[in-house]
Amino acid sequence: MDAKSSGDGVNQRDIELKWDSIYKNTDDPHVADVLKQNDYLLPAKGLALDLACGLGANALFLAEKEMEVQAWDISSLALNKLQQNAQKKSLKIVIKKVFIKPESLPKNTFDVIVLAHFLDRSLCNAIMGALKSGGLLFYQTYVREKIDLNGPNNPAFLLARNELLQLFSPMTVLVYRENSLVGDLERGERNEALFVGQKC
Repeated sequence: MDAKSSGDGVNQRDIELKWDSIYKNTDDPHVADVLKQNDYLLPAKGLALDLACGLGANALFLAEKEMEVQAWDISSLALNKLQQNAQKKSLKIVIKKVFIKPESLPKNTFDVIVLAHFLDRSLCNAIMGALKSGGLLFYQTYVREKIDLNGPNNPAFLLARNELLQLFSPMTVLVYRENSLVGDLERGERNEALFVGQKC
């Protein structure tokens, strides 16, 4: 599956249709490794945002942790599936259809923001600005040095080595993993970088 892009210069309706078609035959959302493996860092309560949420596995996971959760995406189809899953699990999630731009993100609002397979470098400052002081960012997406065809091929939507550390350099790094092409390629996370940072 391609990483999502805000697609500057591209018709928003075309982007929505693209992602609707991807989610049409997909019903098995997966919690991002960066969140699942580091859930012990989550606050006991607070407001969390699953940004570019897709089918909302991260939103459901956060709601099960008894956080207040918002889930944003451009795909109406994905959001409808998320709403159905939340209702089945009796979980409350505020769902918002949005074409995500820097001005979409309110300042000093969220205790946690999660992004998976979404890369729009123009959003980085707004994402940090949307976190409260001490807030946490869980971010995971594809790297250029990946070893298979998963994810996008366009380098604009792939991370250079250590790029997440540069994009979010004002944050305190709590977790960073990017195995690159070092060592035994049959083991470890080879296609994505994982980052958890805390806003100072």
